[in-house]
Amino acid sequence: MTSSGTTARARRGRPGHDQAAVLSTAIDLFIRQGYDATSMADLAAALGLSKSSLYHHVPSKERLLELALDEALGELTEVVDAATADGAAGSPYERLRQVVEDGVRLLVAHQPAVTLLLRVHGNTEVERAALERRRWVDDRLAGLVRAAAEEGALRGDLDPGVVSRLLFGMVNSLVEWYDADGPVDVDSLARTVVAAGLDGLRA
Repeated sequence: MTSSGTTARARRGRPGHDQAAVLSTAIDLFIRQGYDATSMADLAAALGLSKSSLYHHVPSKERLLELALDEALGELTEVVDAATADGAAGSPYERLRQVVEDGVRLLVAHQPAVTLLLRVHGNTEVERAALERRRWVDDRLAGLVRAAAEEGALRGDLDPGVVSRLLFGMVNSLVEWYDADGPVDVDSLARTVVAAGLDGLRA
């Protein structure tokens, strides 16, 4: 069959969506309408599918939320785990700088999912599990800030937990204004955040 014939047959069939496209649309709706206010019927309509067709792609709205929050947290969790593991290469300060830079790049790469993560309040089991993962990340980062202060690289008169929250609060604020298609590329952005967030804390 010719390629044009193949295309024509595809158009007569069910609209094609892979799970990534379904998830992307779900994240957009969850952000705009709120998770609780978004139904599977809303999602099906946005995708141009029937509800029964949508269930071929995903079993439930809760599963979509779980996938979205895992997208937001998965790679960051791996980066923080590697940076704070026993025997990790580099000084605590060097690892902290790298985690901040990596955090900026991961946020930009997964900006919609991170935006959604920052709006959950623990109303469901899935949300509570994600918030617990965020607390784990916060605790590990506070430990890295503490280690950098103990080695003399950062000021030792500031609470490590507060410093960590301020640093990554600045990173998280990027979801409100950063445009990946704008004039500032992600590498320049990461360097600027590190300079603004860490250089003033040097001992």
